[in-house]
Amino acid sequence: MAFKKKNTTEKKYQWKPEEMPEELVSADHVRKKMEGSDDFKERIIEAEGRTLYLFFLSSMVDDARLEERIIKPLSLSAGNLIEKQAQTQEVQRTSILSDALKGILTGYCFAMEHDSSEGVLLSAASSLSREISDPANEHIIQGSHEGFIENIGKNLLLIRKRIENPNLKVKYITIGKATNTASALIYIENLTSGKLITEITKRLASISMDSIQSPGFIQDCIEDHPFSPFPQILNTERPDRAAAHLMEGRAVLITDGSPSVMIMPVTFFAFFQSPEDYNNRWYLGSFFRFLRLISFILSLILPAFYVAVVSYHHEIVPIELVYTLQASLNFVPVPPVIEAMFMQLALELLREAAVRLPQPIAQTIGIVGGLVIGTAVVEAGLVSNVMIIVVALTAIASFVIPSIEMSNTLRFIGFPLMLLASIFGFIGIVFGLLLLVIHLAQLKSFGVPYFSPFAPLRLKELKDTFIRVPVWLMKKRPKDSMAASLTKQGSSRGWKRNESDDTY
Repeated sequence: MAFKKKNTTEKKYQWKPEEMPEELVSADHVRKKMEGSDDFKERIIEAEGRTLYLFFLSSMVDDARLEERIIKPLSLSAGNLIEKQAQTQEVQRTSILSDALKGILTGYCFAMEHDSSEGVLLSAASSLSREISDPANEHIIQGSHEGFIENIGKNLLLIRKRIENPNLKVKYITIGKATNTASALIYIENLTSGKLITEITKRLASISMDSIQSPGFIQDCIEDHPFSPFPQILNTERPDRAAAHLMEGRAVLITDGSPSVMIMPVTFFAFFQSPEDYNNRWYLGSFFRFLRLISFILSLILPAFYVAVVSYHHEIVPIELVYTLQASLNFVPVPPVIEAMFMQLALELLREAAVRLPQPIAQTIGIVGGLVIGTAVVEAGLVSNVMIIVVALTAIASFVIPSIEMSNTLRFIGFPLMLLASIFGFIGIVFGLLLLVIHLAQLKSFGVPYFSPFAPLRLKELKDTFIRVPVWLMKKRPKDSMAASLTKQGSSRGWKRNESDDTY
């Protein structure tokens, strides 16, 4: 969390590499830095009385592109400027050694003349990215079936295709001292708050890691509350979802090598929204969102509720159901909390096994494993029939939530609630939920209240939370987006239908 205020009383001076002057490039320096790597290649071209050195990595460049667009034109032409001879789209002249090395490591060919102190980076990178496909973790029925991939350039293309606006800005940032992971911060200049962009840039610049292998590394370093179980940055694989949040005034961070992007700032209710909500009638979208919220509550408290009822509160259960519970629990040798935790852990084991195994086998393990284990533990008298029903409903409810991060958080929080229910009954559940709400009210995402619009209470901004009103009524952007302009639209139903205009 290096972006927090540092102690100004520190007296010891620490040398920083960036304080030294940049080293100028030369052919000998490039060879020395890259020696020992078998895929580092050097080509020498002699034409019209001059000598050109070409440095590149054979594992990173496209051989045909290198030969046809760089080597052949440089060999035949008698011009003096390399950038005018080479037939490449991206050309950059540099005299800094670190820039030349970075270009070579990212798939460029570095060309320079003999005894020169500067050279030219020529694009020759080989494309290894997969084709754009349906996002694996956010599949929908109605709507776009395009998903982000591991290529930062194509991901930018997917966003720009949806927002054809010159105010859409991209700021490239390199993170990781050793890996030099390319990232892109995207925002709309006249919508996104300048204060937000400054804060995000400051936090990203404070990351002092050698290796950045995934967005999770960055997320841990820049979120406000790293010890909270709740995610404060929204990850998505859907370009339409990222574009929608950009139009609300938020910022998006893309990391090369990852098919998911990070959206910030966000609130708790953003994790229950799906792009499909806007492709259905507004009352259906509201119904589905309300169903997800009910599923969240059900998955959170149902096992704890079962433990509390069986342990302390038989009186709230109808007498017929009491006899059923008693009959199913007669031969169970363990307390209800152990029974519930055992089945929840068994469910987590099945879920993890299904994720790690190949897809055809995973489906078989999920279905057969659940049936076999469920039947076996009941017949062995280890758990009750009712407990099997409770665990099944809990699992189904957790699958309804569209965000994997929030679903994982929900599964984790259920265990301490079960423990509280086993000790204090309903009072323990209420106490646990109260602590949970207090924690949510205290959280912030880049300075934005996480539990907005309930804490602080803004009734006018409930239009797009756990309900969805018609889009033509959403005339203002939510304040939690920190947008520079809150006005979203005018009167989108300005035609004001007049019955006298009917054609029949």
